[in-house]
Amino acid sequence: MLDNIKIKLQYWLPKIWLTRLAGWGANKRAGKLTKLVIDLFVRQYNVNMQEAQQPDTASYRTFNEFFVRPLRPGIRPVDPHAHRLVQPADGVLSQFGPITDGKLIQAKHHDYTLEALLAGNYVMANLFRDGLFATIYLSPRDYHRLHMPCDGVLREMIYVPGDLFSVNLLTADNVPNLFARNERVICLFDTEFGPVAQILVGATIVGSIETVWSGVVTPPREGIIKRWTYPQAGEEGAVVLAKGEEMGRFKLGSTVINLFAAGNNLQFAAHLNTLSVTRMGEPFAEVRQDEPAPVVFPEGTELEENVTVQTGHKPDAP
Repeated sequence: MLDNIKIKLQYWLPKIWLTRLAGWGANKRAGKLTKLVIDLFVRQYNVNMQEAQQPDTASYRTFNEFFVRPLRPGIRPVDPHAHRLVQPADGVLSQFGPITDGKLIQAKHHDYTLEALLAGNYVMANLFRDGLFATIYLSPRDYHRLHMPCDGVLREMIYVPGDLFSVNLLTADNVPNLFARNERVICLFDTEFGPVAQILVGATIVGSIETVWSGVVTPPREGIIKRWTYPQAGEEGAVVLAKGEEMGRFKLGSTVINLFAAGNNLQFAAHLNTLSVTRMGEPFAEVRQDEPAPVVFPEGTELEENVTVQTGHKPDAP
């Protein structure tokens, strides 16, 4: 009953106006009132301030400063192995797996298409057909900066206007095409693993979406698709980001979706499951290491120097 009411409110509430109001309030410097709001938020959501570079809530002038707080150096070590991609954000892995028939899983009994997610960009959609996807939900208590899963060169950024439904597990289960109808910023990178997309999905009360190369992408919310292209590696003005480097942030929580191209022999880390907790910098996916199976000889088989044998046969006596 309560869940049904929450879902109906998602359709009835003036989400854009609520988001504007939240963004306005989160940017206000209100002294002791700001600290009180932050302290209440920390207690309500059990935020681990010991991981923050500034654990004292009095050090934040606005709620947004607190929300996008940096972490202490070294608190999220980045996996150094060259054949591995790392988790781009702290959160929960709500869904992940293969892109099948051009569709991604949103929740049980709900899927949506690549073309819809990418705002009808069929050229980009073809890059990821039969590839892999992963959706990470950032809850209010999480660290809200986003990082690169691997080294990459930015080639394209697209702002897609849309709705502002909440993006928690309840709405994912009940709002069709949730991620394809919400406001989002699509970032396409060239990487050694092929094309990689990192998609920042907006939501109710997400005051803004920012990237490190362009600053605030939204707001303003003008209701039109915007597209930017960037130079390739080695050209003047190229945006080159290293594995684990910050690439963007949410001011009041949301979701990030990763797309990986097919044909690169990538597989997700074996320890990951639906609803696994993610931590930026930990193993996310890796190139499958196809090694020949070792030859196993039956017990008692003896080998002599310079004798070629077939598995399961003892060499003939000289």
